[in-house]
Amino acid sequence: MPPPRAKYFNTTGPCDPRRHYMLPPTQRLPEARVLVEMDRYFVLHAPRQTGKTTTLGTLAAELTAEGDIAAVMFSCERAKSAGDDYAAAESLLLESLRRATEGAGWPPELLPPDPWPQGTPGGRFISALTEWCRRCPRRVVLFMDEIDALQGNSLVSILSQLREGHNARHESQPFPASVVLCGLRDVRDYKIASGGAADRYNAASPFNIIRKSLRLGDFAADQIAELYDQHTQATGQEFTKDAVDRVFELTQGQPWLVNALADEIITETRVTGTITTGQVEDAKERLIKARAIHLDSLAARLHEPRVKRVMEPIVAGTFPHTDPTFSSDLSYVRDLGLVTQKPPPQVANPIYQELILRVLGDLTEQNIHADPHSFVLPDGRFDLPRLLREFVVFWREHGEILIQQEGYREAACQIILMAFLHRLVNGGGYLDREYAAGTKRLDVFVRWPYPGPGGERLMQREAMELKVWRAGENDPMPDGLAQLDRYLDRLTLTTGALVIFDRRPEAPPWRERGGFEQATTPSGRQVTVLRV
Repeated sequence: MPPPRAKYFNTTGPCDPRRHYMLPPTQRLPEARVLVEMDRYFVLHAPRQTGKTTTLGTLAAELTAEGDIAAVMFSCERAKSAGDDYAAAESLLLESLRRATEGAGWPPELLPPDPWPQGTPGGRFISALTEWCRRCPRRVVLFMDEIDALQGNSLVSILSQLREGHNARHESQPFPASVVLCGLRDVRDYKIASGGAADRYNAASPFNIIRKSLRLGDFAADQIAELYDQHTQATGQEFTKDAVDRVFELTQGQPWLVNALADEIITETRVTGTITTGQVEDAKERLIKARAIHLDSLAARLHEPRVKRVMEPIVAGTFPHTDPTFSSDLSYVRDLGLVTQKPPPQVANPIYQELILRVLGDLTEQNIHADPHSFVLPDGRFDLPRLLREFVVFWREHGEILIQQEGYREAACQIILMAFLHRLVNGGGYLDREYAAGTKRLDVFVRWPYPGPGGERLMQREAMELKVWRAGENDPMPDGLAQLDRYLDRLTLTTGALVIFDRRPEAPPWRERGGFEQATTPSGRQVTVLRV
């Protein structure tokens, strides 16, 4: 027998405990087992690549192994091609279900009938499940993965048949004891898709049989340490505590990002010694630049109208418009994993924050021709005052056109300045940014490594705050100075810069913008103010 292959951090598809480092899946969702044992129908939703499929596949295997339940997880993804053709969708789902049961290695008495019983289109799914449950000596439990793939009338048909079968159980009709819909969306979206309203009082909804909607959460900091320690125990290669802490800061526990950073360091760049925060930073930069598939799929969503309605005020720091659809849009964007679950709405983690601004600022970056190396001083430090002066020149020449071309026009100023900083700082330094809806600001923290007198590695730290002066508002400078003061307190810095973009109709002509002045913050700090 060949020796087992070394384990690695998985970034594609479900995890396999024989090949991948992974946390015990069912411990991440203990409530799911309880609901199955209570014969409940429920939804498990979470963003892409957070471990839903792995968790449910493991739970199905555990339940079946215990002897009272025949639990199977199957994918609905192939049925996406059926569109509104619910007859075709039924056939594709039943084919996927059969393959899943045959691949599970079950004894013949647990397998579904072969062939499936014939039935009228729109009723074949319920007929097939009823006949299987009539023959099976165990309670049947279905985990329907990628339920989001079902479209239009096909989704309505399948949900309606599940509801009819669920209700018939009380009349001693055989039907699956528990059904779990697993996908991206929460239960309200399935209710809407099946023709009902999102509120829980809608008796006409085919899925008012749902008793619970569970969300698979992200990793906690100690879970990341536990996952990474599996690699240490297997290979002897350690992660410093600071490196693990930095991974949590950057990812906020998003499972794919946690695995991808480790995989980038260990597999792609083949680091052999102890893994440090610097290597975590470098891996983060490479992931964003490469637009790995998970990040690229999120980036592609940014220009969807309902995503834009949520993300634009977050990037701009403004309050969302009181549109009746905003609550539904926000729920959708939360289900995508782009923003936090709790208010105020803000981007879910720093990696997504950087990705979003880079994607939105790509057009601006293409128009920046300055050489990043020319901003490095003889002692190795970064010349931030010169960068701001160069930005004034760039803004006077290109700002008006770029604002008109920017799809996120409300956040155009923030996007354009951040693109300028990305282009000139990220080659040798690091940019951290903080923004959220309603804050009316964007905080920027520049870190630039440079050599000390003895060759030691030192870190230059600079802070900047961005504000926009909009029509009908007072000069934001007093608030900006107070906010910058608090930001500098948090970073233990003595000075910083406040950049104010004037978007009022009565703003000075573009060629006259770009004045610098010194100002004093409420605590007495001297800071630079740039008005553009």
